[in-house]
Amino acid sequence: MCGIFGFVDSGNRGQNTREWTAILRKLCLLSETRGKDASGVVCAWDDTIYVLKRPVRARDLTQSNEFEEFTSLMTTAVSSGQPFLAMGHTRMVTNGSAETHENNQPVIKNGMVCLHNGIVVNDAALWKEFPEYRRSYEVDTEIILTLIEHYRQHGQTLASAIATSFTHIKGANSIAVLPSDLNALGLATSNGSLFLSISLDSNVAVFASERFILSKILTYSTFSVAFEGAQIEQVKPGNGCLLEFSREGLNVLPFRRSENRNTEMSAHVAHVSRTIHDMRPMEKPQPPLLAAYDFAELERLCVIDYEAINSLKRCSKCILPATFPFISFDEDGVCNYCRNYRPWKCKGQETLDQILNPLRCGNNKPDCLVPISGGRDSSYALHFIKKELNMNPVAYTYDWGMVTDLARRNISRMCGALGVEHLLISADIAEKRASIRKNVLAWLKKPHLGTVTLFMAGDKHFFYFARMLQKQMGLNVTLFGMNPMERTDFKVGFCGIDENFQKDKHYSLALTNKIKMMFFFCTKFLENPSYINATLIDSFFGFFSYYLIPKDYLSIYDYIRWDESLITKTLLEKYDWETAPDTKSTWRIGDGTAPFYNYIYYRLAGFSENDTFQSNQIREGILTREAGLKIASEDNQPRVKAIKWYCDTIGIDSINAIRRINACPTLYRKYIA
Repeated sequence: MCGIFGFVDSGNRGQNTREWTAILRKLCLLSETRGKDASGVVCAWDDTIYVLKRPVRARDLTQSNEFEEFTSLMTTAVSSGQPFLAMGHTRMVTNGSAETHENNQPVIKNGMVCLHNGIVVNDAALWKEFPEYRRSYEVDTEIILTLIEHYRQHGQTLASAIATSFTHIKGANSIAVLPSDLNALGLATSNGSLFLSISLDSNVAVFASERFILSKILTYSTFSVAFEGAQIEQVKPGNGCLLEFSREGLNVLPFRRSENRNTEMSAHVAHVSRTIHDMRPMEKPQPPLLAAYDFAELERLCVIDYEAINSLKRCSKCILPATFPFISFDEDGVCNYCRNYRPWKCKGQETLDQILNPLRCGNNKPDCLVPISGGRDSSYALHFIKKELNMNPVAYTYDWGMVTDLARRNISRMCGALGVEHLLISADIAEKRASIRKNVLAWLKKPHLGTVTLFMAGDKHFFYFARMLQKQMGLNVTLFGMNPMERTDFKVGFCGIDENFQKDKHYSLALTNKIKMMFFFCTKFLENPSYINATLIDSFFGFFSYYLIPKDYLSIYDYIRWDESLITKTLLEKYDWETAPDTKSTWRIGDGTAPFYNYIYYRLAGFSENDTFQSNQIREGILTREAGLKIASEDNQPRVKAIKWYCDTIGIDSINAIRRINACPTLYRKYIA
């Protein structure tokens, strides 16, 4: 989920000291796309390992006086002519707050310094499995270092200890671990998100989480001379290597994850004695404790007028109510959405295979990009593309701050189990959440169901980055896992736009309706000037990414029948896929925004996304109307804990927000008077 990078030098090249500093800074900035919540760097030579880490993005860290102090130490290392190492990390927070110093990367434990990219999804279970060790930090990286130390204490070499530790760890994880007692760096990955290049004279090694990042660095200034003709190698899933560095040069010792411990190595790595110096920040005074949060009050406020909603006139075939935008009923009570609906024609896996045959690369070379959100449909899509279509996918996630930790863990599960490289584009999450907060607060001043979509404008950039990554990596195709039954055209319907017609791609909008939508939002912005703030550029870019860039991707559910029971069964049984504790549904559980906006839609309009989803399944013959009504009723129950998480995460008072929503007039009152 994060970015790790670094280089090792034998000290024989006489590299320009300024250039090494520039290379480290460049690696920090290139890797920042993978995480902007925190950053850290390491430099090791002679008898000291220096660690600098702060809860700021890499761009800010590299411009700080502390970074200048750090690089002056690195300059001393370079000019000494001794072997040295420098590496770093850009963090996207998953386990443990970035405000706690120990949670940030690099993590220091048991005389080792570790960079970790990924999520150990079974860390809690591992602490129970090894009860003789005490957990000190929140971050999951701690268990990796604990396991490595455990096996080293039991006589295994560093390489063997890493390999054995990886047999316990579940999820997509890549590490770079530097012991203070060895002239060696251990690299390992469970899913292949790690790339390495060795100079032709075997004096320098460089590694990074992405091939693209490494390729950019290897063309940097005179550094490129040493690597001219050198190859960038992927560390394959389940593999690793030990980089031994000394004045004689670099020695690369590969190893493989193994359960029978056949990774013991005959190499005798030189022992050293280094002191780890953590350049800790000055302690800041802690803010006063807030009063205990009244969750019971929030639960009391999140109420729905079920009697009124259940009395609404609904389509006699599907379950859409009279409050649905542009709905009408014929004499039999059937709505126009049902009358206009054409059953989805599955094109068949054979057709998809014919399209993909010339696009397959073979030899384990990546050939397709697969966006994965951590949700049900995209998780199964990754499984199907890898296991059934025999493609070699690279998974991609755009994290805009509303991807929940549950979704991130499921991404890690899928990529780790399938051995799939995972690319992460991380927004400036603090900035994104601030933008969401501004739009939500603006909406609460003058609520309108048509402008609720502004809460989600920030996530639409994933189309743009998918297109960019496919081109950047030279991949042949992008394969989405979009469910065609997830059409939610009522959202634009509340903007006065009628999209009640069949589409080949449900993430699209007719040209005239794009113009209408822009006019609608311009009008609403003038009516409510609170929307005219720093979020406008981000929202427009979201509109551009969602509606204006070409959608030249393929979606596997256009070619295979979407089968919820098969999908859920496969994910739960094969991948130990995680579900949400507060709902029976497996849909939208990784989207932190959905519980909040669905509460708004259901509370004010008497339906939500759940009703449209179940209605489409009814039209497809997957569900009976009675079953659809029952499922929608269950799924529309307010997810109070998830609503609280959303409000806390973007920094608004959830009780005040729910009170304001509850005070809004409902659409269904006029239908039941």
